[in-house]
Amino acid sequence: MHEKISALLNQVIEWRTRHINNKQFTLILSLAVGFLAAVAASILHTLIKQIQHLLTVGFDIDGFNWLYLIYPVIGIFLTSLFVRYIVRDNISHGITRILYAISSKKNRLKAHNCWSSVIASAITIGCGGSVGAEAPIVLTGSAIGSNLGRLFKMDNHTLMLLVGCGAAAAIAGIFKAPIAGLVFTLEVLMIDLTMASLLPILIASVTAACFTYIFSSDGVLFDFHVDGTWTLSRVPAYILMGVAGGIISLYFMRTMTACEGVFGKLKNHPYIKLALGGAMLSTLIALFPVLYGEGYHSINILLNGRTPQDWDQILNNSLFYGHSNLLVVYVLLVILTKVFATSATNGGGGCGGTFAPSLFIGAYVGFLFARLWNMYEIGIYVPEKNFVLLGMAAVMAGVMHAPLTGIFLIAEITGGYQMFIPLMIVSICSYLTIIIFEPHSIYGMRLARQGKLITHHTDKAILTLMNIDSVIDKNISHVPEDMDLGALVHAISRSHTTILPVLDEGGKFMGEIDMSKLRHIIFRTELYHHFKVKQLISQPPCVLSVNDPMETVMKNFDQTDAGMLPVLETDGTLRGYVSRSHLYSTYRKMVADMSAE
Repeated sequence: MHEKISALLNQVIEWRTRHINNKQFTLILSLAVGFLAAVAASILHTLIKQIQHLLTVGFDIDGFNWLYLIYPVIGIFLTSLFVRYIVRDNISHGITRILYAISSKKNRLKAHNCWSSVIASAITIGCGGSVGAEAPIVLTGSAIGSNLGRLFKMDNHTLMLLVGCGAAAAIAGIFKAPIAGLVFTLEVLMIDLTMASLLPILIASVTAACFTYIFSSDGVLFDFHVDGTWTLSRVPAYILMGVAGGIISLYFMRTMTACEGVFGKLKNHPYIKLALGGAMLSTLIALFPVLYGEGYHSINILLNGRTPQDWDQILNNSLFYGHSNLLVVYVLLVILTKVFATSATNGGGGCGGTFAPSLFIGAYVGFLFARLWNMYEIGIYVPEKNFVLLGMAAVMAGVMHAPLTGIFLIAEITGGYQMFIPLMIVSICSYLTIIIFEPHSIYGMRLARQGKLITHHTDKAILTLMNIDSVIDKNISHVPEDMDLGALVHAISRSHTTILPVLDEGGKFMGEIDMSKLRHIIFRTELYHHFKVKQLISQPPCVLSVNDPMETVMKNFDQTDAGMLPVLETDGTLRGYVSRSHLYSTYRKMVADMSAE
């Protein structure tokens, strides 16, 4: 049966090659990716709603049920079992995995990523995990694009484009925001904006958004009506809001990284991780019930509140209920603890993203900023609900290092296009603030530390995509240190290089023989038995390691002006040599390939 399917697929590929060129077929595939991503987003939303309804049906909405403390822990536990025994692969940090696939894995995402993140995140979020569904669905969309391209044997450049189409379609589908899907792919995934890439990504985004509207008749994600119009007199407040958003984004990223480090040390102790994560999450939800789940309900309360009674709803079921005078304190504590709830959910074994948490924190930061601004009459009155919107854009732009994504996503998911200029101001100010302290987004910072992050900088992108192992010549003849000059001359005559490495009996690199340095004795036959290799050894100007990033390799060649440099294993044994000419020819070929449309 498998052979018949493979034969049929090969026939389809052959027919496509004869009748449809690559550019046309890429557009067809982008349409398919958009549709499939919309289906995946719809399935995920449906699963989350059904699980939430199943668990909470019959609950008293006016009172707090203690099962709200148990459900998230159960969700984390079930998700960890699903990942450990069924998926058997790490599916956390979905967008980081996409970036890694683009930069180091030639855009290949595993087939299970097309469905595993949907199920895992549905269990986690449906049971009340304090994370978002966006990163898992972006990984799903990108995996659909990658595997669809591989199925039809598309080249690596097209695979990268289809991965971007899948990510854009996922954002467009889950948020009903096609423009945000496009700019997210360009800003966060670093897919270069060319006419060859723009059209497929747009097709995927619009297709996903349209089918999402077909599958769900709901309007925008958040119900928002702008309170008044923006005025120049509020620009100072917008600027300070952006700066505050950048500072909170830095807090979010640094705290998240610290928490991940704690849970990372327990990776071989899953039940301890579950106990720690579950205890943290349950405690925080007991203190601040708004941390339960994605938190979109409380964001809508802040966006649509008009009176103190409306905003006091976020105090419901908490220890702060009935204490309206403590609303500001409550909001501040929620901002500070949300990142711990998100870290506990993922660290304990759950699966979810940071999109929703950044929107959540941003909404609360915007409300807190406006409330304090008005309480202390710092300047002209600013509407709290408008600043809830601006806070969401500010924190998202800071956390993701993506001001355009923050602008367009918030405008599209709320319908707040009238706030476009204030959205631009706060997003830019937030980005300019956080870039001082953290040069990479929350998704890219893990890869950047390993030198595996691709960027829009063409030179650095090429060096990231290159692999030192691919340019190593491993067929280098070597000689022992006790060989005499006569035998060495014979070995040189059989070598295809002018450099011969010298190794000891254990294979350790001792140095090298450079023929250009032996010209004064190499033709004097009377000296052939008077000199040993160990007397003629010279040290290379630099030694490379198998773990060196290509940027370091290039820098060493530039600084030493060497023709060849040895590459050593971590134990000092020789892996091979890198030739300067071969390295630069490979680099130039990759630049030409990347520049080709």
